[in-house]
Amino acid sequence: MEVALVTVGDEILSGETTNTNAAWLGQRLRESGVSVERMTVVPDRIADIARVVNEYQAAYDAVIVTGGLGPTPDDVTMQGVAAAYGTELEADAAVSEWLESEKGYSNDDLAPETTHIPERATMLKNPEGVAPGCVIDNTYVLPGVPAEMQGMFDQVADDFSGDPWYVETVCTPEPESHLLDRITEVQKQYDVTVGSYPGKNVRLRIEGTDPDIVEDAASWLRERVDLTQA
Repeated sequence: MEVALVTVGDEILSGETTNTNAAWLGQRLRESGVSVERMTVVPDRIADIARVVNEYQAAYDAVIVTGGLGPTPDDVTMQGVAAAYGTELEADAAVSEWLESEKGYSNDDLAPETTHIPERATMLKNPEGVAPGCVIDNTYVLPGVPAEMQGMFDQVADDFSGDPWYVETVCTPEPESHLLDRITEVQKQYDVTVGSYPGKNVRLRIEGTDPDIVEDAASWLRERVDLTQA
């Protein structure tokens, strides 16, 4: 399963806020065997959101959009997603019922836009707030507040699955440039990918979907590089 992540927010692009949501989702999806193919940040602009969501929903199995939900003027994610699907926002009865029965709010207590989601979308409850998310076709729209996003993702986590990934790590004091021949060779011999991460030492991360092959590849490397602790 291949997934694209879209984060909405001027505050991310300006560097004011760190994109912890994408990192958290990337880790959770990876643990479920899902391949994250794109992480994209877009500004709080309807046209930009619509363009990226429209492209990604056609190219990948699923799109997860975070941020930009709520009643303030810069909360335009729902509008952007609706535009991507050529539809409009509408007041959703399920949202109103949820807000009243579980959150204690009537329609008069909140801005009208609070209950609006794209036509054809299914509402997702927000366990930590009042801004609902939604699912429309293969696009999942979640809040930007981390606790709210994580709680809402847990409701749909079973929709995301694939072959689990197995990882082995080899650490070496050898310079990264000296390791290229062995990295190339191990990937030829074994069905794995190898990432190289330099620091005080170089950390080689061997990944694959077969645990035995991953272990064999790691053993092959350990026999051919100088070893050190991480």
